[in-house]
Amino acid sequence: MADGWRVTEETAPRRDRRVVLLLWILPLWLVVSSLGGLWFYLRKQESAKEDEQARFTTGVSEAGLRDDVGKFLRFVGERHSASSEGVQGLKRAAAMIEGSLGPGNAGYLVERVAGPSLPAGRWPLLVVKVKGSDEDLPPLWVMAGYDARPGSPGAEANATGVASVLAAAHAMASELPRRPVRFAFLPHAYETEGPLLEALGILKQRVGEASSLLVVESTGAGKSLLISSRDAENPALAQAGGLGEVVGAEAICLEDDFDLSSALFEVGLPAVRVATRPVVKADEADDRAPDPALHAAATTALVDLIRRLSDS
Repeated sequence: MADGWRVTEETAPRRDRRVVLLLWILPLWLVVSSLGGLWFYLRKQESAKEDEQARFTTGVSEAGLRDDVGKFLRFVGERHSASSEGVQGLKRAAAMIEGSLGPGNAGYLVERVAGPSLPAGRWPLLVVKVKGSDEDLPPLWVMAGYDARPGSPGAEANATGVASVLAAAHAMASELPRRPVRFAFLPHAYETEGPLLEALGILKQRVGEASSLLVVESTGAGKSLLISSRDAENPALAQAGGLGEVVGAEAICLEDDFDLSSALFEVGLPAVRVATRPVVKADEADDRAPDPALHAAATTALVDLIRRLSDS
């Protein structure tokens, strides 16, 4: 006390707690909102990449099948790794398939899985997918080999099969079946000296678990399908009614002939051959385009089979 006045130590003014809290919350909110915005952006980008439902659907037509087979026989030509001509054909075949199914046409995101590495090059396993309403179910796989044996343009082995699977992928592009569907195109399935086992191993690794694997080839010889499998319990055999005939292996492949579906079965895949004739023999020219009406009828039956299996 001095001269009646109380001498006190000057104290700093106290901050409002609300201001302090705001100073803590504001930077934290900025960080959290930034991270949230980044997560949302990345998730949106990922969702766009994973959106397998195509924007454009095209029905099976004689004209479309004639055009695709014609391109394989006249423009793509031989498709194998044994010559420079065959190498260029493999490149053109892969580019044609990817272009047909990609964003500029059907609208699929085309997955490229690296194929066997060879001195002449490397050609991809191409995969597109249709989402199912129950994505936990094992997918149905539908595949076609896109190469050919040396010395042949490969009409029934396998330009017709590739054209049919392309048409099926176009027809089902915007559908939502119960079970997911994968459409795949495999190199080195038919060339006699190609890396078949390595290509099948890559396909098996990519397929993983599957309900069935439809191996589509030689679809230009008749209106109805010949369906065969070394697995008598494969669900595809039970869904063939009205679409074709279930036949034994002896009806489609003699002892010395090569059956791709049997090779796939041997590596542990649930393979079913879907065709309109027995396998192409090694001494066949295999250079004639099919009757478009027969090809379209068989392809329509193939699409119906896929729908039955994917909704089961």
